Amino acid sequence: MTATSDRGVVPVRGSLAVYPGTFDPFTPGHRDLVARARVMFDQIIVLLAVNADKRPTAEAATRAVHVRDAMPAAWGNVEVDTWTGLTAAYCLRRGATVIVRGLRTAADLHHEYQLAAMNEKLGIQTVWLPSRPQLAATSSTVARAYRSARSARPSLNAEE
Repeated sequence: MTATSDRGVVPVRGSLAVYPGTFDPFTPGHRDLVARARVMFDQIIVLLAVNADKRPTAEAATRAVHVRDAMPAAWGNVEVDTWTGLTAAYCLRRGATVIVRGLRTAADLHHEYQLAAMNEKLGIQTVWLPSRPQLAATSSTVARAYRSARSARPSLNAEE
């Protein structure tokens, strides 16, 4: 099945793209990026990077379930997978030629440019999609902080 949008975007035939991240948690901005990328490529893999340095709040398998649950069943060209190691190595193993990355700010571009240059040397192109303005302010870090603050706040009904 090939994804198409209401604007008539037709994906690059035979294309496989990887959208990597820790997705801790998977935000509406991440979901929006997948929604947009899935009409550009025949297949997109949302790749949960296993990076112990980031100290995720949940195991990769649990995060993968949350990501899968956030995807409509009709998105048949979207796959979710986990990987420990370089994203480029995963892409080479799976035959993906494109990495999709979201950009929220100009500061993101500086970091992403360095990664893209390294991946290009390995034969993998990077496609950057800008965040929609209404979603750009919510990073996974902000979402985790908000979730933590909500759980730490005492209940208004608690007896003292």
